[in-house]
Amino acid sequence: MSFENVKVVKKANVYFDGNVTSRTLEFADGTTKSLGVMQPGEYVFATADKEIMEILGGECEVKIAGTDSFKTYKAGDCFEVDANSSFDIKAKTLTDYCCSYIKE
Repeated sequence: MSFENVKVVKKANVYFDGNVTSRTLEFADGTTKSLGVMQPGEYVFATADKEIMEILGGECEVKIAGTDSFKTYKAGDCFEVDANSSFDIKAKTLTDYCCSYIKE
């Protein structure tokens, strides 16, 4: 997968003492995505916008706010999280991801 005509924000987004890092991509139409990597561990993320998380590599378990259990995701899988919500994620291995932010 590749993206055309994007602006990359040089400054990294660093979370959880550096265990999760990403870079922001800004597209000409105003949409944004982030490309990142998570070290194995457990994390909780809050969402402002709707998010579509595509797992590019690795394996993780995700529990979206309002659901009762964790679900496993591997390379090629994706999941959606509503705006103004949250999700718990357990990165079982080094996990490579692409997050798309959807303004509603």
